[in-house]
Amino acid sequence: MPRAVILGGTGPIGRATARRLLGSGWQVDLTGRDPARLPAGLAAAGARFVASERRDPSQLAAAIGAGADLLVDCLCYTAADAAMALPLLAGVGAAVMISSKAVYVDAAGRHVNSDAPPDFGGPVTEDQPTMAPGGGDYGTREGYGANKVAAERVLLDSGRPVTVLRPSKVHGPGGSRPREWVFVKRALDRRPAVLLANRGAGVDHTTAAANVAALIEAVAASPGARVLNSADPDAPSALEISRVVAAHLGHVRDEVLLAGPARPGSPGATPWDAASPIVLDTAAAATLGYRPAGDYAATVTETIDWLVLAAAGRAGGDDLSRLDEEYFWPLLDYPAEDRYLAGLASS
Repeated sequence: MPRAVILGGTGPIGRATARRLLGSGWQVDLTGRDPARLPAGLAAAGARFVASERRDPSQLAAAIGAGADLLVDCLCYTAADAAMALPLLAGVGAAVMISSKAVYVDAAGRHVNSDAPPDFGGPVTEDQPTMAPGGGDYGTREGYGANKVAAERVLLDSGRPVTVLRPSKVHGPGGSRPREWVFVKRALDRRPAVLLANRGAGVDHTTAAANVAALIEAVAASPGARVLNSADPDAPSALEISRVVAAHLGHVRDEVLLAGPARPGSPGATPWDAASPIVLDTAAAATLGYRPAGDYAATVTETIDWLVLAAAGRAGGDDLSRLDEEYFWPLLDYPAEDRYLAGLASS
């Protein structure tokens, strides 16, 4: 029985990957800090939780043990993180590092976390230029992508069979920033309308954790040093995403499509408000024999159902206390929406 170790395995990508590999006859160990966050279904299917701190060298070594057929690192954010794992890769058949599309820059050097939004001019391939490798605080807007690039370089230059995956706007149960919450909460609260800036036309490619898992399984069958984009086979707009959520939850509401872009303090902003479409080219992944688990509408229902259960306190070890409130508050500003709707009614 092949063995897989997933570092940071209780998040969306780890859970989806564990489920897929267990279904294919793998032994799967998932690391984390809180065993309560291992879904009961995965434990029943044979997944093993290993309490481990990613940045503790002894705990990291113990988690990997004598070796593994597959190592999936969902917690590699810096060059130091990558360097810590390098000595352990000698006993690993295939390794996958989860990076991000945040590393890409356009012709003007702009990236998705820049003050000025990027314009890639079309689908982004793996050959698109990236930010320069950097250090410092990876939790900042400028530091995140630069640190990811630095981590990628350490691993890709090592000579080990490490595949770097660059997903975009990941969705799946278990996340602390589940973006679909902006529409799920409106459905649960039975808001009468949804307001969408730029007429809901913003496109920022989504990536189902289940599709990342499918690609990881393909990588495990063909180890190698490479970079691959990972995204859903379609790239829905903010309006299309809102409709998928509303339809799944039976939320009948008006669509108020605002002509202008999202502005601070005004309603209509969503997590997918890219000024220019951001779409990842995934042709390279297909050459490995990868086939997606499904399109956005087919795969996101799992996230929607999980959010409903988590909001009701019925999602096992998951609850919504881990939500990034600072991120979501301006996207769920009901008073601002009500003021706008009242203005429409009186005009």
